[in-house]
Amino acid sequence: MRALKSLFLREIRLARRIGGGGATGVVFFLILVSIAPFALGPDLNLLSRIGPALLWIAALLATLIGLDRLFQADAEDGSLDLMMTARTPLELVVLVKCLAHWAATGLPLVIAAPLFGLMLAVEGEALWGVTLALLAGTPAITFIGAIGAALTASLRRGGLLMAVLVLPFTVPVLIFGVAASAAARGGTVPFWTPFSILCALTLLAVAGAPFAAAAALRHGRE
Repeated sequence: MRALKSLFLREIRLARRIGGGGATGVVFFLILVSIAPFALGPDLNLLSRIGPALLWIAALLATLIGLDRLFQADAEDGSLDLMMTARTPLELVVLVKCLAHWAATGLPLVIAAPLFGLMLAVEGEALWGVTLALLAGTPAITFIGAIGAALTASLRRGGLLMAVLVLPFTVPVLIFGVAASAAARGGTVPFWTPFSILCALTLLAVAGAPFAAAAALRHGRE
């Protein structure tokens, strides 16, 4: 546990230094949200309807920032070899690194989402819905992205390839995240139905992604 705690703190510090921390993701999030009204026009009713979807798309793209460096930096400086030969299981190492990445990038996005939602004229009921949905769904994006990061860890400039590999698998998270956000405004579908499915997808990603990413790392170092 001491080694995992030290690894978590190390990942938080590295995320701040290499530019993949929460500030970069929030700024990117803000840019995407700010340019949306220029493309869609000043219709507040339209922005209010599609605001939750825009927030989810912006959060998805902002979360992917820095994910390509999740294992690549360790592979370049030799830290990954030490992690793989340590007594701590590699699956736990991957789990801790993913949690640290989410704490450094995903959590600031969740905190900033209500403010950016107001910029898109999102109503109060939908605002808390999209915030809860992002809190439940962004960890799934991080863990799914970790698999792509592990597959491209040995490649230089593998960020684009990682995005191509990861984005199709994040579509279910995006669908149910937007559905939960929209259901918070009212409708035929209760909020807790898509939200429960979103939580299940996150739990599935947390349970399976560390094993898949660890297997990809071992295969890549052979």
